Order: sequence, then C-alpha cells, then structure tokens
Amino acid sequence: MKTLRDFNFEGKRVLVRCDFNVPLSQEGEILDDFRIRQTIPTIEYLIKNGAKVILMSHLGDPQENQKSKFSLKPVALRLEKLLKKRVYPVKSSLREVFVKGEQFNRVKFLPDCVGPEVDKEMGKMKEKEVVLLENLRFHKEEKENDEKFAQRIAALGEIFINDAFSVSHRNQASIVGLPKYLPSGAGILLEKEIKVLSQVLEKPLHPLVAIIGGVKIETKIKVIEKFLQIADHLLLGSKIAETILMAKEILVGRKFPEEEILERIKKIDLTNPKLHLPTDGMMALASLDEKYSRIGAIGTLRKEEEIFDIGSETIRIFFEIIKTAKMIIWNGPLGYFEKSPFDTGTKKIAEAICRNYSAFKIAGGGETDSFLHQSGLRERFDHVSTGGGAMLEFLAGEKLPGIESLNQA
Repeated sequence: MKTLRDFNFEGKRVLVRCDFNVPLSQEGEILDDFRIRQTIPTIEYLIKNGAKVILMSHLGDPQENQKSKFSLKPVALRLEKLLKKRVYPVKSSLREVFVKGEQFNRVKFLPDCVGPEVDKEMGKMKEKEVVLLENLRFHKEEKENDEKFAQRIAALGEIFINDAFSVSHRNQASIVGLPKYLPSGAGILLEKEIKVLSQVLEKPLHPLVAIIGGVKIETKIKVIEKFLQIADHLLLGSKIAETILMAKEILVGRKFPEEEILERIKKIDLTNPKLHLPTDGMMALASLDEKYSRIGAIGTLRKEEEIFDIGSETIRIFFEIIKTAKMIIWNGPLGYFEKSPFDTGTKKIAEAICRNYSAFKIAGGGETDSFLHQSGLRERFDHVSTGGGAMLEFLAGEKLPGIESLNQA
C-alpha cells in the first residue's frame, strides 16, 4: 500500500476521502471535532507539498428532504479555524466570493460533489488551495457503490488519498471505487490506524487485556472470539455480557439472541480462564425509576428488573486485572453511561485504565469515544481510534474493503 511519501503532489489535484461525520447540535453546531482534527496532518502535508486539495466526506444518512440538516458547511467553517494555525501562501485573493461556492480564508466550500459547476471550480484551483465538496450521500449512488458515480468523482482529481479509516469497512463508491481509476494511497490517519491496530494482532504487549461492552453482540461476536485467542484477559460488560449469560442460561426468562449468534455463543467456554463476565450488577426497573436501583449478584435479577451497569464486585475484579496489563484495548461502555448512577462502572474502568501508566492504551467505538470526550480522558490514551465498526472488523481479522482496494491499486 502506498502512503503520502510515495507521491509527488506538486500542482496535482488530490482527492482526499475524509470522515467528517461529526455530531451536530439542533442548531447545526459541531459538538465534537475529533474526527476533523485527526485528518488535519494529512491536509497540512498536502498543502506543504504544493497539492490542490479536494476534501470529500459524508455526514449522517440524509433523506431527500434533509439536505440543509446534513450539509458539510459547518465542517468547512471548522476546518477554516483549524487550518488558520498554520498559514501557507496561496496564489489567490482572500475572501474571494464565487457564484456557486463560498471561499473562506483557507477553505472553499462547494454546494455539491459532482456536476458542471464543480468541474468548473476544479479547473480554477491553484497550488495549496483547499476545497471541501458537499455531502457525498446527497447522491444515493455513493452508498450503492455505483461505478459511474465513482468515475465522476475520480475525474475531479489526479491522485486519491484515503484518510477515512472509520468507513473503510464500507463498500461505497468513494471508498472502493476511486482506487480503480486513480493512483491511490493512505493518508497519515489511515496509516496510523493500521499500524497501531496491526500491533494488537501481530505483536501485542503482554499481558494484553481487552475490554468489550456495548449493546449489540452481533457486531462484536467475531472480535470476542479473536480476543479469546490472542488476549491474556477478556473483560465483558453491558448487554454484551448479559447476552452471553442468557445464552448460557445463567440468566433465565430473557429473550435469546438470533439463532446464528446463539450457536456461536454456545461454543464459548465459560470456564476459559481468559474470560471474565460480571458477577454482580446495578439493577433497576426498565422504566429507570430514579427512586429504585440496587446492586446484587447476577443470579438475583428479578423479572421486572434490567441490568444497567456492572456492580462493585465486578469493578473490583476488573480493576485488579487491568493493573497487570502492558497493553489495553477498550471498545464499548460497561453500562448505561448516559444516565447516573449507571455510569459508575464505565467511569471506574476508565479510571483504572488511566491509572496504569505503563500500559499502551487503545480505545475505540462511537460510544466509548463519546464518553472519553465528555470525561476529558482522550489525551490519557495512546491511541483513540476514529473507527467503530471498522475497528471491530479489523481486530477480528476481517479484510476491510477500503484497505484492500488500496492494496490492489
């Protein structure tokens, strides 16, 4: 796979697939710009090396009547602020106004990603200029991996750079289509994600402790199976652990998972010394009545109750295991962290990870990243992956289409 170092970008139009799928407020304000900031090194490298930088991304999953809600214009404004920190000479006047686009100090925003007006603006680009195209998913052909749509996008550039690890598990036009038509390589962020996560699979530090929580076991069963092979300890929490306990009939009277997942769970050996499931939990009524919650052994769960967090004994056991680790990888909260007091387990486990100063610490997944952002703990980790599904598939040993397409380019 080629990287930025393998290209001469001077004077070339470079298409960069980013992931600017960031959370927005009702007013359209960016709530967390982590993913935007992570791709700034790639953009700055291209500017420094004389490229004409064309950025593209999706935002959300917009329907036909939702285009204003999912416009990337707020991203252009945030990029503007982030790129102001380093000023490079640009061979055009500042604050230039275009009929079909908006030029800020550093970033020109175009209201579409294909079409005659976009083609026209590409012809005007000068070295070190930056353009952001409008949301790729405003065209249904993006998700459909339409070949002609990929060709239309490819015609805008001369080189393609994928810096969107978090969507590289998707078979979509801007991910797998463009490497068929352009010289292609990985951006700095994608290269970093592959390097760090490959170390977990190929040369992990031991003891390796994996912590997996969250709700949907169908998205994590493969990585659970993988870590039972390569990790020294696998700690499970939240609905993921609960589903395994149900499938093993330790928790009774609960809905079983789908048959295919159930059969895979049944193959998991609960006596495996690597596997650690909650022994107790914080229980409450499904209505989340604030006046009622209790901590009890898993076997004491009543019919009218649900488990919303791991209990104090489980926290203590997990804490002792985490202390021994030389490498820690965490994906998924341990409970319903959005509401107190059910955030206790996730907070305590995060604290335990951060207190292990000698361990190499990796975290990933949308909810995990959201928690770290809210808690101000991102900087305490050596690597926070931008990927959720992509991270899980990579760690499960699956081949990601976006990465494979670069390998084949």
